[in-house]
Amino acid sequence: MKFLNLDKLKRIFFVITPNLPDSSTKTYKFSIFRSILYISIYTLISWMILIFILSITPLKDFLFVLDNQELIAQRKKINELQEKVKLLTGELESISSTNEKIKYSLRLATRDSSDTSKAIYDTLKKKITKKINLGGNILLAFKELFSKLKNENYELVDSIVFIAPAIGILTKGFDPKIGHLGVDYGLKIGTPIYASAGGLVIFADYTIDYGYTIIIQHDSDYITMYKHCSILLKRPQDFVRQGELIALSGNSGRKSTGPHLHFELWHKGKPLNPERIIIK
Repeated sequence: MKFLNLDKLKRIFFVITPNLPDSSTKTYKFSIFRSILYISIYTLISWMILIFILSITPLKDFLFVLDNQELIAQRKKINELQEKVKLLTGELESISSTNEKIKYSLRLATRDSSDTSKAIYDTLKKKITKKINLGGNILLAFKELFSKLKNENYELVDSIVFIAPAIGILTKGFDPKIGHLGVDYGLKIGTPIYASAGGLVIFADYTIDYGYTIIIQHDSDYITMYKHCSILLKRPQDFVRQGELIALSGNSGRKSTGPHLHFELWHKGKPLNPERIIIK
């Protein structure tokens, strides 16, 4: 405790006498407190200058070359891992989408796929009473064949045959007076939806009012629309055959009032009544 006596510390001085070549000699006297203050200020200034130099010059690259090399190597590894994660994520999404399509295709395969075709051929047998002269032209034969179906229930649509897009009950009919330009099929969410006729997919995306919608362009300026789906299995520019699985029913879109499929059939910009055209 005696050694740390402040009075004694105040009486401690450092005396510096420079050895100059001239005859004049000057002596510098510093107390211990002033010496500590000068050393602290000098140290602080030196650190600030060093930090400033390191921040604006490439000197830090030379001082910390080993650390920088390790950081660069770690950064490369992180970038490689991120690229691998992105690649794996894309592959998983692709596999998931493919699995969904396969799952619903297998579900469809368990049904009797000949029901729709059988119904068409049964209808033709009942309606046709005159022998058809094929003449070696299948297209002409079918035109003559379907011309026999003109009655109060069906309308001719050139040489195109439209089938029901889903297996369900009609819950709402065609009524353009109230703005209902198609028919509604009451379906559970996830029910398969088929192409009513072969054609080119010109739209397959989500809309605010009608949810997931798919539109198919057919020959002779016919268009079919399938609205309020839950999943779309086709993309724009895909060609689909008649009866091919294109989507799953749902309840999407602001104008949907429940799980169903809204189906529309248009010809040259005018809506048609699907009930008078679809072959049941």
